Parts: sequence; C-alpha cells; structure tokens
Amino acid sequence: MTNLDVVKKLVGKIRPVGESNTDAERFENLKAMCELANDLIKEIDAVGYDFKDDHQGSIRKCSDYAQKFLTETVGIGS
Repeated sequence: MTNLDVVKKLVGKIRPVGESNTDAERFENLKAMCELANDLIKEIDAVGYDFKDDHQGSIRKCSDYAQKFLTETVGIGS
C-alpha cells in the first residue's frame, strides 16, 4: 500500500458523481484533500527555503530537491 493509498482511504473519495448527498460528502473530502495538499506543499517549501544556503552537502541536497520539485513538477515559484 502506498502513501497515496493510505491518504485516499483516510480522506475518502473526492470525485463527484451527480448525486447531491454523495457529492456533498465528496466535496467535504475534496476540501480535506486540498488542505492536506497545501500543508504538504508548505512543508516541502520550508525545506527548500530554510536550507537553501546551507553548506552541508546532504542538507543542501534536500533543499535543492525540494525546490526542484516545487518548480519543475508542481510548477510553483521560480
């Protein structure tokens, strides 16, 4: 089971189906998933920013990876 599988089990389904009661529940799940995504992005961004000038190679490697992920994969920042 992947991390994504675990999150999807915890949060629940997010895709609407066109039925009001089900979609209301899925909308709440979607909001929870978006909040989680935002929190994860903040955590990743903090690693990228807080350690960008660090002189230790292993720490700088983490910072570089976080920054590259945000810019190239997610499309955030410059």
